[in-house]
Amino acid sequence: MALVPYDENLLPALAKLHQTSAEFHLANHRIRLSQDWNRLGVAAVVWDAAVVLCMFLEMGKVDLKGKRVIELGAGTGLVGIVAALLGANVTITDREPALEFLAANVRDNIPPSQQGAVQVSELTWGENLHLYPTGSFDLILGADIVYLEETFPALLQTLEHLSSETTVVLLSCRIRYERDERFLMELRRSFSVQEVHYDSQRDIHIYRAVKNTKNTEL
Repeated sequence: MALVPYDENLLPALAKLHQTSAEFHLANHRIRLSQDWNRLGVAAVVWDAAVVLCMFLEMGKVDLKGKRVIELGAGTGLVGIVAALLGANVTITDREPALEFLAANVRDNIPPSQQGAVQVSELTWGENLHLYPTGSFDLILGADIVYLEETFPALLQTLEHLSSETTVVLLSCRIRYERDERFLMELRRSFSVQEVHYDSQRDIHIYRAVKNTKNTEL
C-alpha cells in the first residue's frame, strides 16, 4: 500500500522528502510532521497530493463537523490530522509497520482536547475488512494511494466494502501513467466519479466518488 520504498536514484529532484520533518500551517494550526524515508520509504514523507487535499478540505466544500472519516494509506497522517482539526471524527489507517510512526505524528499535532476524536488503526487493503463495517464512515480520504497497479484490486475492494450509498470518497492523486487512468475506469464500474478540483501548479487532481445506486424501477 503506502509502504513501498522508491529508489531514490530515480527521484533526484525530491530532496525535500529526505528531510526529517515537514512543517505546514493548515486548519489554523501549525503542523510539524516527522519524516523517515530511510526506514519507511514513501509511507513516511509528505506528498503534494496530501497537501492539496488538505487545502481542498480547508475550503469548506466538504462538511466535516462531527462526520465519521477514514483515511487510507495515511503515511505521515497529514490529511487525517487536518480533517480532525476541522472537526471530524477520524480513523487514520496504514499498514502495521507504519503505525507507531503515524501515531507519534498524531499525538504531536492533535490538541489533547481532540485526541479522543482520532484513532490510528491498521488496515491492509483487502484484508480483515470485517473489522470496518460497511456504512461506518461518511467520508473516505486517500492521498496519492493510486500508484501501484498490483494494489488496485485490493484498493477497489476496500473502497467498495467501506462505502455505503451515502459515503463520499475523495481521492487526491497525480495521474502519472495509463494504469492510473485504468484504475479510474475500474472505479467507475461501481462508483459515480467526477473531478472536483485540479491544482495546476502541482499537477494534482481530486476526484469525488459515490457508490452507484441500483435502479430498482420497473
